Amino acid sequence: MNKLMNYALGKWVAGEGDGQVLYNAVNGSEYATASSKGLDFALMTNYARTVGGPALRKLTFHERGRMLKALAMHLTAKKEDFYKISWATGATRVDSWIDIEGGIGNLFAYASLRRQFPDMPYCIDGDPVMLSKGGSFIGHHLCVPKEGVAIHINAFNFPVWGMLEKIAVNFLAGVPAIVKPATVTSFLTEAVVKEIVASGILPEGSLQLICGSANGILDHVTSQDVVTFTGSASTGKMLKSHPRILEEAVPFNMEADSLNSCILGPDAIPGTPEFDIFIKEVQREMTVKAGQKCTAVRRIMVPENLVEDVQLALSKRLSTTSIGDPNVEGVRMGPLASASQVQEVKEKIQLLAKTQEIVFGNADMSPIGDGTDKGAFLSPVLFINSDPFKNIDCHNIEPFGPVSTIMPYKNIGEAIELAKMGKGSLVCSIVTADNATARDFVVGAASMHGRVLVLNNDCAKESTGHGSPMPMLVHGGPGRAGGGEEMGGKRGVFHYLQRTAIQGSPTTLSYITEVYQRGGKQIEKDIHPFKKYFEELEIGETLITAKHTVSEADITNFANVSGDNFYAHMDATSLEGTIFTQRVAHGYFVLSKAAGLFVDAKKGPVLLNYGLDECRFTKPVYPGMTIGVKLTVKEKVDTEKKTEEDIAKGIVKWLVDVYDETGETVAIATILTMVKKLNQD
Repeated sequence: MNKLMNYALGKWVAGEGDGQVLYNAVNGSEYATASSKGLDFALMTNYARTVGGPALRKLTFHERGRMLKALAMHLTAKKEDFYKISWATGATRVDSWIDIEGGIGNLFAYASLRRQFPDMPYCIDGDPVMLSKGGSFIGHHLCVPKEGVAIHINAFNFPVWGMLEKIAVNFLAGVPAIVKPATVTSFLTEAVVKEIVASGILPEGSLQLICGSANGILDHVTSQDVVTFTGSASTGKMLKSHPRILEEAVPFNMEADSLNSCILGPDAIPGTPEFDIFIKEVQREMTVKAGQKCTAVRRIMVPENLVEDVQLALSKRLSTTSIGDPNVEGVRMGPLASASQVQEVKEKIQLLAKTQEIVFGNADMSPIGDGTDKGAFLSPVLFINSDPFKNIDCHNIEPFGPVSTIMPYKNIGEAIELAKMGKGSLVCSIVTADNATARDFVVGAASMHGRVLVLNNDCAKESTGHGSPMPMLVHGGPGRAGGGEEMGGKRGVFHYLQRTAIQGSPTTLSYITEVYQRGGKQIEKDIHPFKKYFEELEIGETLITAKHTVSEADITNFANVSGDNFYAHMDATSLEGTIFTQRVAHGYFVLSKAAGLFVDAKKGPVLLNYGLDECRFTKPVYPGMTIGVKLTVKEKVDTEKKTEEDIAKGIVKWLVDVYDETGETVAIATILTMVKKLNQD
């Protein structure tokens, strides 16, 4: 029998002793053993901090992102090997797709996110803050990678996705990780980590794996570490209250199983597309991964006049769900992860049955496939609770399997109240074609939910569904759901960065952040900046242009060219009651004339105008006023060559400060140009 290996201190290590026996969920056979006995968790955490951490922090966000992309491509090439192993966890092909390719998809998503960060090891957050009247003293927020380790304690239901969706974030931030998957399905995590290590893509010390017990690892955490946990609320609370977590003020992100709900809108009556969408969505959420998802629908809220219709339609659909060996063609639902999990779910079903009625559940079910009589199979179970405000077990007891409860509501206010009685969940959904109903529900229920899906015929075809967290959206929830938040695009990355307020002169902060801060020293050179290649430009380098006196002819000519004949530009008799005292120049004329003043017309390294990030017109420009421009290199963003034949280039962000004869700013903008590199290798 295979003995799983741990990856610690840069080596594959078998734990001492026989270890815990892991079973094939489909046929009950012994599959592997896992042990972590003999691992030194103090050495492992120190190794991550002193070897993996420095190596990752040397890389820029862009380099880390490319690392994630390479890793995602490598794992994609190996995915069929993972599918074969995933079968033993009880997963169907669809279940495995969510776990394996969903996890790899997170790597791709966070690899792409690198473009939202500078090509530097650290970044700034938000806008500068003026702290003095004269502008010589400002503040900003600098974000640097934490100098600790991310410790991920994951659940059994997603042995691949659970790991990859977390490490994608901490690696992009520049923080190493120690992953502790749930032991019962850790054989699949081990297979993926073996491929990650074999690829050689990650710097040494970036990733370590514990397949057996990690009891005691929290004894060694420090304030620079981050601990994440996915699993039961009771285990999460125990870990969160660990003395070391409290003493060191260690960030602890908890994602707990919650009593998620799906609401049928009052308008979604039988015969409407929304009614059919609702039945299909609930059935899918009850049976995908055999209901073993932290986002699965546990409570089904239905208008009281539609309870019977929903019961009949949902029971009929559940009855057609083929259950058995995922390798057998036509099987749509596999077993639970283990026999012990089946027993735990059955105990919860018995508790729920005391206060509500089972209306679907085949106790005599015979799973399809040879040897499945010894597997961890369980029929879907559907309850009805006729008085969910009185019989509240359904709002407190969660069976982590294919079990859900239908309950009636009188109006959308009651539906909101019932959804909130779960005391906080990861997700809820409402199926309705009525936008007013959707708005009332979302606004009323959002405070107790991490995500709200509004589903109708307009989006159902392309919707990722109730149970699918997305990399660029936050995943987590208040109350029972753990009070945590992960993923969420850039938001997730900031969990692994230390945000520090910095104060000083604009010149000093420009140097620290490598982004020009307005009011900082401007560097004038003899050569026009448009004649310089990307590498040659300096942050703060400034061109002060010639000036132009605006005339009424300018305004009239621009109106003729643009077609913008807005009264404030063209009719001096219509200005009474406005802020203008005479015909005013178009804001876009001011910006266009500014471009005419600062552009160097001859062919050079500037390839094209890439766009406009921000623009404000801060003071009216009247005929007779004289404007000039200060064009300053604000930021440089490196870009990658898409092909060998592609031109090596970068994006330069320029601060365009248009001022009048008094020196006062009349327009401020950030424009972008694509600039060729001197080095084309």
